[in-house]
Amino acid sequence: MEEQAYLDLKRGERGAVISIIAYICLSALKLIVGYLANSEALKADGLNNATDIIASIAVLIGLKLSQRPADDDHPYGHWKAETIASMVASFIMLVVGIQVTYEAISSIFHGRNESPDLISAWTGLLCAVVMYFVFRYNKKLANEINSLSVMAAAKDNLSDAWVSVGIFIGILGTQFGFPWLDPLTAIIVGLLICKTGWEIFREASHNLTDGFDEKVTELYKETIDNCYGVKGVKDIKARNYGNNVVVDIVILVNSNLDIREAHDIATEVEMKLIEVHHVYDVHVHVEPN
Repeated sequence: MEEQAYLDLKRGERGAVISIIAYICLSALKLIVGYLANSEALKADGLNNATDIIASIAVLIGLKLSQRPADDDHPYGHWKAETIASMVASFIMLVVGIQVTYEAISSIFHGRNESPDLISAWTGLLCAVVMYFVFRYNKKLANEINSLSVMAAAKDNLSDAWVSVGIFIGILGTQFGFPWLDPLTAIIVGLLICKTGWEIFREASHNLTDGFDEKVTELYKETIDNCYGVKGVKDIKARNYGNNVVVDIVILVNSNLDIREAHDIATEVEMKLIEVHHVYDVHVHVEPN
């Protein structure tokens, strides 16, 4: 189980690397075309992708650090490094989102009267298509390896794809005599960046503070209640170590059982949670009833 978890982290690196390569190429393209075509929205999105490079590097570093084995200072391993990397990425996105929004609002008040060149619209559409395929790849990978950070990267990919579609629509609108649509689209870009950054931060902070979905805990409890010899669940707690779930349980068993029989029931509970719910580690305490 542990070996597979490390192999999954290694696979997750591939998704981060693909995101980095895509963002480097698209950021350069958007910034160059944005300046040449005089498009505030495309330049804003290019800056967004430049920060996405940093965010993806943070995810990659987190994935690598998470693969370090347990040591004296980290007896439970370094799994949470991946979650910390996601939080760092969210901070970067929030800062840039605020900056892009501010600059776009300033551009509107400075009274722009020029419409960007149409090539900037087609550039935005091309980038949207590329990012959509990167999103599909990373989403599939994240589901296969159960990676929160790779899924966060996938959400960022999808957000970028929709942002580029919005830019395409906004720049087309400027061709019909509404030049303010371009900086307005840039404002929307900035707000979307902030929204994605906040969602990633909220999920990462929830995991780091040992928050856990109550509905999932109830599913664990149902599975335990159906195990042979379990008379009830006195207490159950679950938390995340990176992408790995650790569960602590207190179960009630017949007080007439000997130590070996109680131990067998506890082992059965552990195996069921691992097999059915893919829990990484289970700690079972038995109490007589």
